[in-house]
Amino acid sequence: QVQLVESGGGLVQAGGSLELSCTVSGGTFSALAMAWFRQAPGKEREFVAAITWSGGGRYYADSVKGRFTLSRDSAKNTMFLQMNSLKPEDTAVYYCSADNHRVGELAREYDYWGRGTQVTVSS
Repeated sequence: QVQLVESGGGLVQAGGSLELSCTVSGGTFSALAMAWFRQAPGKEREFVAAITWSGGGRYYADSVKGRFTLSRDSAKNTMFLQMNSLKPEDTAVYYCSADNHRVGELAREYDYWGRGTQVTVSS
């Protein structure tokens, strides 16, 4: 059973940076397409970024393009989300997700989920 554990969330001022990590266990990391979603209070879960199993394809929501960078390290079984120039509207619980198939921008396309990590950006 694939398990995902997020870390790296916290409180940061607007304009600051955070790096989120998602560590995978119980599966073949190199075979997984992976993504980050986020959910703010009272809002639906939304797509943030996704990366193919090889790392060769990376996709970003328009709201984070140019500010967030996704990467993966097979030696560590870990995916990273570097978040720069953070804005108060980035405040949300960030969820790591994974699937054995192609990347997508819909939450229902992913079979495996972490429990989330809180990111709070103060103005």
